[in-house]
Amino acid sequence: MFTGIITDVGTIEAIEQRGDLRARIMTAYDTGTIDLGASISCSGACLTVVDKGPGWFAVDISAETVARTAPGIWSVASRLNLERALKVGDELGGHIVTGHVDGIGTIVSALPEGDSVRLTIAVPKVLAPYVAPKGSIALDGISLTVNSVADTADGAEIGLNIIPHTAAMTTFDRLEPGRPIHVEIDVLARYLGRMEQLRNVAR
Repeated sequence: MFTGIITDVGTIEAIEQRGDLRARIMTAYDTGTIDLGASISCSGACLTVVDKGPGWFAVDISAETVARTAPGIWSVASRLNLERALKVGDELGGHIVTGHVDGIGTIVSALPEGDSVRLTIAVPKVLAPYVAPKGSIALDGISLTVNSVADTADGAEIGLNIIPHTAAMTTFDRLEPGRPIHVEIDVLARYLGRMEQLRNVAR
């Protein structure tokens, strides 16, 4: 479980194809405090630490995870938003984030708005019912507030504001139109959607 508050930006140093894909990720974390088997959110995907050393840790990425995440993200030199798992008693600064990527969005535009950047993301039709203005969403593992939602033929376009601090502390210092983005909908919206689905089946 995570909060969507990014605490480091790591870089993939090496990739090895085994039964699964193994990535070695460089980090500023004190890896002496990270246990083998610990969970770390890597740009929104919850992965398990399988090896580590000073300044790096390694994770195995299953074929299922590769299929559900952005093309090309698991490659050498890719930058990843990192967050260690939430501990009991930690401050919940963002919202409850599970580290499960629900779908892939796409940056439509990133335009200056005051000191911030107004970011527009296209989300697929299957996720559109689960986003709402002033609701929470995780993009590449970052907890953000949705400012606007406009339905489209292919899903929805959501608007968000990226403040300078968020840009400086995450991979959102680079926002190019067309870039794929990991989307995790709010966990409450997911359960409410499932309840509504079952209610409709029962009618």
